[in-house]
Amino acid sequence: MSRKAILIDCDPGQDDAVMLLLAFGARDALDIKGITTVAGNVPLAKTQRNARIICELGGVTDVPVYAGCDRPMMRHLVTAEQVHGHEGIDGAEIYEPDLPLQSQHAVDYIVETVMGAPDDSITLVPTGPLTNIGMAVVREPRILSRIHEIVLMGGAMREGGNTTPSAEFNIYVDPHAADIVFRCGCPIVVMPLDVTHQVVTTATRTAAFAALGNRVGKSVQAMMEFYNRFDEEKYGTDGGPLHDPCTIAYLLNPTLFRGKSVNVTIETQSELTMGATVTDFWGVTDRAPNAVWVHGVNADGFFDLLNAKIARLP
Repeated sequence: MSRKAILIDCDPGQDDAVMLLLAFGARDALDIKGITTVAGNVPLAKTQRNARIICELGGVTDVPVYAGCDRPMMRHLVTAEQVHGHEGIDGAEIYEPDLPLQSQHAVDYIVETVMGAPDDSITLVPTGPLTNIGMAVVREPRILSRIHEIVLMGGAMREGGNTTPSAEFNIYVDPHAADIVFRCGCPIVVMPLDVTHQVVTTATRTAAFAALGNRVGKSVQAMMEFYNRFDEEKYGTDGGPLHDPCTIAYLLNPTLFRGKSVNVTIETQSELTMGATVTDFWGVTDRAPNAVWVHGVNADGFFDLLNAKIARLP
């Protein structure tokens, strides 16, 4: 079976960290062409460092890491240290990794890598603000025919926003980049809060990571214990949503998820609803579908998959 060629764009973030580790545990199925980072959960200097820390944690030293845009396309940067901690992956060991940061800008690397690939061959997996992807589309529109699909984490409809009443964090941080991506014409699969809020790292599920007995499992447990504290207080739940790994889990086993082809339009004008993902779930407009909006998941199956892949790591 041929491996799926993917390019991961992220802003680690504990949930991005777990997403990366899930991908690292599935390299028999995924050909990771590179990891590009963007400012989001924490500033760019920390997201690029965190991605390299997680590579070393997972024993991965042959996947290049690139730093991209340090602010949104048109707005001031909003970060989320109140959720992720001062370093972004609090709970994990923080240090300056040996794995080098590549000198090339992430946007240039995205364009170069996709343009060098056959048509319809590379899947983009963005789990942070869409600045790097939006800039790559603007820089070189010819990449679009070579992208097989974009599987992203972002947006909200039935769950409401987690940053404003109507907007999810990734889309809110750079709504103009999100607007470019959702209008680009590529196949898009969206993992919004509607589905990620069904994937909750309860105390039992968190303990199961440590029970795997490897270094990575123990680090995931520590990150989740820190990360969950915010959502547990906010939502009154046992554990918190594990957003970003849904993207990789979908690529590995799409049968775990349920989605619907819909039109998604990004609000970029109103400060009241800036970054809202206006989702025509019931087809009440004449706007053509441009994305698969995922709204259901087999949560137990998701965690079985996650644990099985993390168990493969050091």
